[in-house]
Amino acid sequence: MDKCYSQQPSDSLTELQKSAPKIFLDCDFCDGDFIRKEISYINYVRDRMQADVHFLATYQETGSGGREYTLTLLGKNKFENKNDTLHYTTKQSATSDDRRAEMVRVLKLGLTPYLMKTPLAEKLSISYSGEAKQKIVVDDWDYWVFDFNANGSFSGEKQRKNLYSYGSFSANRVTEQWKINLGFESNYNEQRYKPDSVEYLSTSRGQGFYGLVVQSIDEHWSSGIAASVSTSTYNNTQYSINGAPAIEYDVFPYSESTRNQLLILYKISFGRIRYNEETLYGKIREWLFYHSLSAALIVKQSWGNANASFEALQYLHNKDFNHLRLSSHLSFRIFEGFSFRLGGSVSAIHDQLSLPKGGASEQDILLYRKQLATNFRYSTSFGFSYSFGSIYNNIVNPRFGEFNY
Repeated sequence: MDKCYSQQPSDSLTELQKSAPKIFLDCDFCDGDFIRKEISYINYVRDRMQADVHFLATYQETGSGGREYTLTLLGKNKFENKNDTLHYTTKQSATSDDRRAEMVRVLKLGLTPYLMKTPLAEKLSISYSGEAKQKIVVDDWDYWVFDFNANGSFSGEKQRKNLYSYGSFSANRVTEQWKINLGFESNYNEQRYKPDSVEYLSTSRGQGFYGLVVQSIDEHWSSGIAASVSTSTYNNTQYSINGAPAIEYDVFPYSESTRNQLLILYKISFGRIRYNEETLYGKIREWLFYHSLSAALIVKQSWGNANASFEALQYLHNKDFNHLRLSSHLSFRIFEGFSFRLGGSVSAIHDQLSLPKGGASEQDILLYRKQLATNFRYSTSFGFSYSFGSIYNNIVNPRFGEFNY
């Protein structure tokens, strides 16, 4: 009598799956478990050095508040020089489940040319659902997107209480030729301390309106103007009104912005400001004019990602009032399983024009309620990770995944 064996799940690879491409998922925002469950017929490895296909995913926000994704498939080993790039968009209303499902759908399509070169090809099939009919899209909102946010918190214990509230409203319109951002935001923070019979009250608040209009000139150039009206107890400003025309140049075409950007921005700013308290320079109100030059490099490649930015600002009425700022971040895969991360920033500050003449009280300092005088600021971070062992990462086990232990 012939024996019949039921198919049992196993960590060991079948002969057919051994021939499947090995994929490295390079995506810090993706749901890796979901992808492995939905596309279970390929092999997932923990390092790009072991992969036949390096999957690199990036995204940027669209004008409607959705996302435009770029999925890059880089062939290695037996698929050397077989590369592909896929694009798709999701709506602002898309849930996290909608976004991950759409990524799986597009990734399946992108993997098809690679799977066709393996024995798995005989198991593939492609179907189409929908009408093959072009439709003219009519946007009743003319590409305008409105967004309202509000949040607050209240906490307390025996000797202290804290109240915080924040609200914002924005209206944005983005087309190929124009980008318009308008918005308003307001915040209020109140802290009460009662260590003994005396109660101490600390409050800070700020409001502001901002606007930005940008026109696309070509694949490398754009021009625009920004304006703002704001008030802030932290910055010692009763009101501040500013305008700033600017021009930007991208060394790489804007169409490559999800992978490479080298931006150079020059702007001239002018504004009227009135202070809550007289400043160190004897001003209660004044007109201010300054110009600035900024540069930013953003790179996302298979070896990792890097970004660096530089800003130089100088006031026109006094060249001694200026600041310089340099910041950078690098995440680099050095060899199989080993990645190194390094980041930091440094600033030379000589433009704290709003510092109050009376300085800051002990309470202001402890509660971070007012700016403090300084001529520099810095920060740094670094780290590394190393993994080794089995190259395969196909199994999904969600047990105890939501708890700390």
